[in-house]
Amino acid sequence: MSLSRQNRWGFGKKDTPNIPEAESLQAGVPAEVNPVGGGAIPPKFSQPASPSPAPKPKKEVAPEDPYYELKSNIHRRLIEEIDLKQLMEKGSTGLRDQIRDAISHLLMEESNLLTLSERDRLIEDIVNEAMGLGPLEQLLRDQSISEIMILGPHLVYVERNGKLTESKVRFKDDGHLLQIIDRIVSAVGRRVDETQPLCDARLKDGSRFNCVIPPLALDGPLVTIRKFSKDPLTVQDLINFGSLTPESAELLRGFVQGRMNIVISGGTGSGKTTLLNVLSSFIPDDERIVTIEDTAELQLQQKHVARMETRPPNLEGRGEITMRDLVKNSLRMRPERIVVGECRSGETLDMLQAMNTGHDGSLTTLHANTPRDAIRRMETMVMMAGYDLPQKAIREQIASAVHVIIQASRLSDGSRRVMNITEVVGMEGEVVLLQDIFHFVQQGVDENNKIIGAFKPTGIRPKFLDILKAEGIEIDESLFAL
Repeated sequence: MSLSRQNRWGFGKKDTPNIPEAESLQAGVPAEVNPVGGGAIPPKFSQPASPSPAPKPKKEVAPEDPYYELKSNIHRRLIEEIDLKQLMEKGSTGLRDQIRDAISHLLMEESNLLTLSERDRLIEDIVNEAMGLGPLEQLLRDQSISEIMILGPHLVYVERNGKLTESKVRFKDDGHLLQIIDRIVSAVGRRVDETQPLCDARLKDGSRFNCVIPPLALDGPLVTIRKFSKDPLTVQDLINFGSLTPESAELLRGFVQGRMNIVISGGTGSGKTTLLNVLSSFIPDDERIVTIEDTAELQLQQKHVARMETRPPNLEGRGEITMRDLVKNSLRMRPERIVVGECRSGETLDMLQAMNTGHDGSLTTLHANTPRDAIRRMETMVMMAGYDLPQKAIREQIASAVHVIIQASRLSDGSRRVMNITEVVGMEGEVVLLQDIFHFVQQGVDENNKIIGAFKPTGIRPKFLDILKAEGIEIDESLFAL
């Protein structure tokens, strides 16, 4: 009988060294013969009617792995023999080179058979562990990667050009990954542990970070990082990508400069934040902008920007500052533009009231699949504010506050496009009236499965053209001709 089968049934040779296998299972009960591999099969014991499924085995790196053993040894000696803190306080531009030299000297004292490429990789890994975020560093430096998704220590996916692929990057074990997570969240004053296993944070470069750790994550810590370009995308970049046309971009510029209240709607990963950044770039430099975000990720280029970010509760469950608190407070800060990163709950009511009380030109985003769904979602989020408002009153607030809904979407080929530019016309009875000004018309796919289509006007002249003209914003009406 194999050791694995013995352990499965709770009997091991170590506990019954001189007892035959059949007798060691149950005295007087003959063992069956395995017709495939020979040997004994334990007799059938009574089992529970619905046994609990065995937990998914974790794929851990063996502790005797020579690479990790050498890496851990060198890293430990580096910490013991070199004052890293003192080196970092010097602020030397060649700090990484100094640490690389130190690691090279330590490697010379170790008896190892590393090739030159393995040696370079080991040095780079230890430098990243000592100064940065370990295996994450190479993914964060890769400008072609837009998103990083970690499913436990041994499975990492990245998104390039809208497509997911598995990365070769690995962590040693759960503890190694948790150490990197703790390094990230502690740097921005957040915490993550068994009592608080969910966390949102941001990296130094502005990338958005989210993690879920055990016991909520069953197969190891889960990490998602949404990267942002060091150089914010411009409207010309979106035109080059095919997300916008020059005509629609010119129209959006007119919306912002004409102080229209704009809601950007879309699903996860559809490019809402990127589009919000681009629209914000149209705001004149001489206006005061107040931004409110759950996790700071906007990259406004204007000088006069007052940025605020929410705060989670502390260990005692106190001190939380919500989006709603910040939206209310922003009204006391003499804003000329209010930019809310994303409306998710009751702050939507405060945002609509701000739009209706002299804070025109405000911008926000929300999750919805169509412009009509965006209206319904705003209704739902207003109800979450805790006030018993009639449905008609809520819709009237929305119809009078919001001028334009821009619908963004991530298509099946991974591309991100603006699908609709929709005007909020007003109310008819108890229905909020919408009309598309531009919409994306899909015409098919090419040989590379890339979607072929065009962003076209619907032929409707928007009613807000008169408002824009009153603001001195001239829009060529030929843009709306079919």
